[in-house]
Amino acid sequence: MKRIKLSKIGLLPRVIIAIILGVLCGTFFPVWAVRCFVTFNSIFSHFLSFLIPLIIVGLVTPAIADIGKGAGKLLLITALIAYGDTVFSGFLSYFTSTGIFPALIDRSQAAQAVATAEDLTPFFTIEIPPLLDVMSALISAFVMGLGISFFESPNLKKAFDEFRDIIVKTIEVALIPILPVYIFSIFLNMSYSGQAWRIINVFIAIIGVIFVMHIFLLVFQYIIAGLISQRNPFKALYTMLPAYFTALGTSSSAATIPVTMAQAKKNGVSDGIAGFVVPLCATIHLSGSAMKITACAVALLLMQGGVIEFGSFTGFILMLGVMMVAAPGVPGGAIMAALGVLQSMLGFTAEQQAVMIALYITMDSFGTACNVTGDGAIALVVDRIYAKRSLK
Repeated sequence: MKRIKLSKIGLLPRVIIAIILGVLCGTFFPVWAVRCFVTFNSIFSHFLSFLIPLIIVGLVTPAIADIGKGAGKLLLITALIAYGDTVFSGFLSYFTSTGIFPALIDRSQAAQAVATAEDLTPFFTIEIPPLLDVMSALISAFVMGLGISFFESPNLKKAFDEFRDIIVKTIEVALIPILPVYIFSIFLNMSYSGQAWRIINVFIAIIGVIFVMHIFLLVFQYIIAGLISQRNPFKALYTMLPAYFTALGTSSSAATIPVTMAQAKKNGVSDGIAGFVVPLCATIHLSGSAMKITACAVALLLMQGGVIEFGSFTGFILMLGVMMVAAPGVPGGAIMAALGVLQSMLGFTAEQQAVMIALYITMDSFGTACNVTGDGAIALVVDRIYAKRSLK
């Protein structure tokens, strides 16, 4: 009988197992054991806070620098469409969530049952001050990225590309593998203080609403693409279903690129446009991810009696669109890239971010499927714009 290695288990199953174990163990673990995990949480939270500005600089700077390169106008048009669609999905999610979630979440209990359980204190803490605050990191990334693009600085561009590789490897090696333990610790503490079941009940309701929003977004995307490309939108969406289900199974936009390209070509997209737009959008078009993050943020703030004003979320969604362009192609990469704006613009604590990560990864495959299927709609639009041009 073969043993199943932990490394062979996907991130989603590990997160689900961590949540279940955390809820169950919180009912019988002794205080000292819970405090051990609270201590781990404290150390990991400081480490995560240290990394967030570096993640922003390492991912956003090369992404902005790349916008000025490549195929010129084609790259710029594709990036603008992807960004616009991502921002639209964020606002759609905000208005839908603020309209539906208050009926599902009892805000009157917020003062008694807050999602960030802090009843127990750690045995000790290790301070790890960030090199930059989040806003300084964002401004630095914009200035450096635009400067590299304008002056065409190959050496500096190469240095930031290598720094990005370091950050991506850090996420893959030092963050993603530890996330299940971190999430287990968060739910262990919440279960110990009697808050976990309330969170899970809300999770189930939120997941159902977000899934319906994903379907609506895809239908809307293809209706617009159908009007522009003069093709039957529902037939085009049906043609892209193999890409949807492939992404659903792999939870990877990159792994789905060959299928997405093949189905886009079946929709009449030229080889040149499909070969350029689909791989690019697999990196920069994350409308489904932006929708999930916005909805989860609204839900978590409602659970805690927080502020969900339109003004605060407008800046958050606009900046979230930029962070989605810079999201690395690793499982959970989008939520990792979004941690900075969650912290700086919505005031999320490390514990709140952990709950966001858990909720996001639980729906990761559905968001990825929405992202890659939407890539086919963008390919239709760009192909129509460049119908009589050849890609050089």
